[in-house]
Amino acid sequence: MERPKVVVVMPGLNVAGTLERTVRAIPEGSADVILLVDDGSTDDTVEVARSLGIACISHAENRGYGAAQKTGFREALALGADVAVMVHPDFQYKPELVPAMAAMVTPGEYDVVLGSRILLGGALAGGMPRWKYVANRALTLAENLAMGTRVSEFHTGYRAYSRRALSTLPLAGNRNDFAFDSEILAQAAFQGLAIGELSCPANYFDEMQTITLLPGIRYGFACLGIARRAALHRLAARTGLPTGSERFDPSSPGLTAWTAGRWSIPPSGDAWSRPAP
Repeated sequence: MERPKVVVVMPGLNVAGTLERTVRAIPEGSADVILLVDDGSTDDTVEVARSLGIACISHAENRGYGAAQKTGFREALALGADVAVMVHPDFQYKPELVPAMAAMVTPGEYDVVLGSRILLGGALAGGMPRWKYVANRALTLAENLAMGTRVSEFHTGYRAYSRRALSTLPLAGNRNDFAFDSEILAQAAFQGLAIGELSCPANYFDEMQTITLLPGIRYGFACLGIARRAALHRLAARTGLPTGSERFDPSSPGLTAWTAGRWSIPPSGDAWSRPAP
């Protein structure tokens, strides 16, 4: 059986100080392409990526975490990825788990795999602030109830997606901020895509990037809004009533409609399958 193609997508902003450490920790041979999405960095992020020999596509200005994911996943599909694994380049999550994350997707068992900091009690032990832990648990409970899922953590940034998930979910119209992560899970759940999890240790330290209190509050309300829309959509689908929510309509625009980003460092060799946009 032909080996599945794995593309690691790294959405980042001003990660020059942690990018090399993250890339070096990805097990050799576990990814066909490592792709950094530079979301308008003002530091030496692109130069560090060049020195590491990884690909980089850039936004001219900061467009948001969700926007960076859209750009990265679009290009992962264009590069022929069977699996796209999102790794934060600030070293918050363990890059050593990339092969395990990808392996859970490749047999067709799951279309979405989450690296959970909650399984096995790793969140608080790894330094997650207690207020974030409480918010994480409360939001995850509300989202599970609204979406009919049973995942341990909705808010991990360590994820793997199958080609089917990224090519069929209507992602172009999703939010461009951190709430993109909840939105894509809501869409996957509604379409009946299988979601799996594995335990991932938390890793909190001074140089990592993390959401602060006030943006965290806005993020929490955004996630609750997504959960509410998902619950109403599920109810409407069961009763045959019109839903009015394009976010859950499979015919809404997918990643091919998303056009942001220009190549700073194109992939090299056999990985490159089309000219830069």
